[in-house]
Amino acid sequence: MKLEENDLFDGFRDPKKIKLLAKEIKKSAEKLSRNINIMEVCGGHTHTIMKYGLNQLMPKNINFIHGPGCPVCIMPKERIDHAYILALEPAVILVTLGDMIKVPGSKGTLQDARTLGADVRFVYSPTEIIKIANENPQKKVIFFAIGFETTTPMTAALIESVIKNDIKNVLFHINHVTVPEVMRELIDSRDEHVNSYDNQIDAFLGPSHVSVIAGAKIYEEFPKKYKKPVVVSGFEPVDVMSGVYMIIKQFEENRCELEVEYSRCVTNDGNLKAQKLIEKYLEKRELFKWRGIGNIPNSAYKIRDEFSHLDAEKIYKDILPNREIDDHKLCICGDILRGIAKPYDCTVFKIACKPSKPLGSCMVSSEGACAAYYKYGKLI
Repeated sequence: MKLEENDLFDGFRDPKKIKLLAKEIKKSAEKLSRNINIMEVCGGHTHTIMKYGLNQLMPKNINFIHGPGCPVCIMPKERIDHAYILALEPAVILVTLGDMIKVPGSKGTLQDARTLGADVRFVYSPTEIIKIANENPQKKVIFFAIGFETTTPMTAALIESVIKNDIKNVLFHINHVTVPEVMRELIDSRDEHVNSYDNQIDAFLGPSHVSVIAGAKIYEEFPKKYKKPVVVSGFEPVDVMSGVYMIIKQFEENRCELEVEYSRCVTNDGNLKAQKLIEKYLEKRELFKWRGIGNIPNSAYKIRDEFSHLDAEKIYKDILPNREIDDHKLCICGDILRGIAKPYDCTVFKIACKPSKPLGSCMVSSEGACAAYYKYGKLI
């Protein structure tokens, strides 16, 4: 469905366009011989689906399953503990983004660390860290960096600025993760922490903002190798419905391809300048543990060895624990992040686990699936 080029907002929330797409999806779905499970990788898609009730517009044979697309949700407890420990170090200011203040590790949350006197600050842009460092020359400012490919260039740009301006009191704890590796893991996991499971994924809605940076090319293997169609979709409801329609048409026409619905912003190659900046200062880790999923090879970044003088993990390695920590026994966030359960399948959902007192990471983050179901649950 084509919209005017200058119609960047309201047109993508137009109820008439959404209903028209729902009719077209239903027509195509009636021609299918089986059910289709579509995983929306990104939490932004999950919230759009729930907020606008798009799940209710789907035919019975089309089902949304939720993926691990929330960087706060997938952060394991041992990494949260790193942030907590660093925050309580003398003369340290810990800075981070998003909902990290509420995520529980084994020792508590960063909010708890604040009550003990830690200087924990939250910024909307990493560039604010330069100002904090200049105003506090006697303290170490540690940036606990999180996010997918979307926010990684900002961290790389900050590293470059710190080096070029010879700022001595800024360090980095890198927790940036990447999307294709976890998609691959969800299809054919053999991780020692998770028994081999039969995935329920027939197709993917690819995340839009990630793809603006990394390019649609990062999903090419999924239609070719795994026979899973991928449609890169924007976050507005018309975007999501258009993406679903494109997926259903592929099944109707016996195609399996990579397509881009969000063509107004996403190209095949992505932002090459941002990619080069990331490659200059960061490199892939051999393994990174994803909360509820397990260790995934080459799925996260670390600072390159030549810039190790900026790496808080290396500088504070003697006080940062490496042992893995299990999640709460009643929490099924791992199953939700793998797309094999819904939030309402959890026995503690809305009872012992609420945004005000979350047991699991999917309830903590504003992009988490449990938070979406809690906030928009009356729409189910």
